[in-house]
Amino acid sequence: MARRLRDTSLESREARLRLKPRKKPYWRLIEAGRHLGYYKGARGGSWVARRLLAGEQRYEEHKLGFADDMSDADGNDVLSFAQAQETARDWFKRQGSARGGSATPAGPYTVADVLDDYERDYRREGRGLAMVQSAVRAHINPVLGTVEVAQLTTHQIRSWHQAIADAAPLVRKGKTTAPARVAAKLKNRPAPKDAQGKRQRRATANRVLTVLKAALNQAFRNGKVPSDDAWRRVKPFRGVDAPLVRYLTDDEARRLVNASAPDMRSMVRAALLTGCRYSELTRLCAADFNPDAGTLLIRESKAGKPRHVILTTEGQTFFRSACAGKAAPALLFTRSNGSPWGKSDHRRPLLAACKQAKISPAIGFHVLRHTHGSTLAMRGTPLPVIAKQLGHADSRMTEKHYAHLSPNYVAETIRATFPTLGIVEPTNITALPVPVSKS
Repeated sequence: MARRLRDTSLESREARLRLKPRKKPYWRLIEAGRHLGYYKGARGGSWVARRLLAGEQRYEEHKLGFADDMSDADGNDVLSFAQAQETARDWFKRQGSARGGSATPAGPYTVADVLDDYERDYRREGRGLAMVQSAVRAHINPVLGTVEVAQLTTHQIRSWHQAIADAAPLVRKGKTTAPARVAAKLKNRPAPKDAQGKRQRRATANRVLTVLKAALNQAFRNGKVPSDDAWRRVKPFRGVDAPLVRYLTDDEARRLVNASAPDMRSMVRAALLTGCRYSELTRLCAADFNPDAGTLLIRESKAGKPRHVILTTEGQTFFRSACAGKAAPALLFTRSNGSPWGKSDHRRPLLAACKQAKISPAIGFHVLRHTHGSTLAMRGTPLPVIAKQLGHADSRMTEKHYAHLSPNYVAETIRATFPTLGIVEPTNITALPVPVSKS
């Protein structure tokens, strides 16, 4: 027996009385391509069903009966919300048999199907897929992929969300891992015990939940799933996304540049001067530098939109030198053997440079991007300007990472008005520079 659907706007007489009368029905998705509608008139309403005709991209409608707004339901001429659902399903079945089927997809529509549709749309829009694919393959499909969306429950999603937060971080080994093995690891790995580890795991769980809900919401908007109740009630963990932004000081940045191998040195300089991502730098060609405007064109960014990065005088000098003698389509940055930089080729050279420069713990390449953004913030650059420079879709991400570094009225007022209490003894202790061995 098909599951009886709920709808707070339609399922009770009192709720329907609060709706505004209108010519078009209030539609409720029952199955993919099939809806139950409620016409609200001045004196009560009526039920109608519609089905999407296969290959025609249009709907066929059928009147079901009056709604039990003014009189009690009798199951024939006057129908309750539940009875209207059953009557609509009977009509769908009769029409499907009489006309050789409908536009409803064959077989169950699973969470994996939803995610496939979402990835296809993501790719069609030209947006970066790496984070989405990582979440899908490592966390969603192994546990929920085979579940039919119509049978997905709030408890099921909450338990899955909590399991990600309680598990230790996944260790990346190889490009693919069997879903059964991943599911077993998610279930059996110990939970992180320290507060920072728990916060990080909950932040990861929230990011993965965002991907799942975005895919399910798209399927709901497209009329492919009957209800969004199951995931709409699942809320992310609160207070776990406060970022701990790591950035290099000016001295650390210089030491890292000097300690890097020649090919890595160019990449490090470019990242510090532009705030570009590693993948963006590896795709740069000589034609992307505009010496007249002093800008760098990023043709393909994470958000799927091109952007122009503003270069300082130092940045223009660097890129003018990097472009010297190169044809327009030539890559700006290559490895010492002339080959392009691969997806993970930077990790070992950067680790070696950090060790040589006495930067501990060693940083990832993304910290160079944070260093560019943090440097701008600490020198009073408006956050919307930083957002544009880094290619953020809006200033929310910029505020999340860099707002605490920006000079602001509150901090300046406190430092200007709070008196010196005289409770800290003078000291001549100063920090010594970190010695760096010469290569």
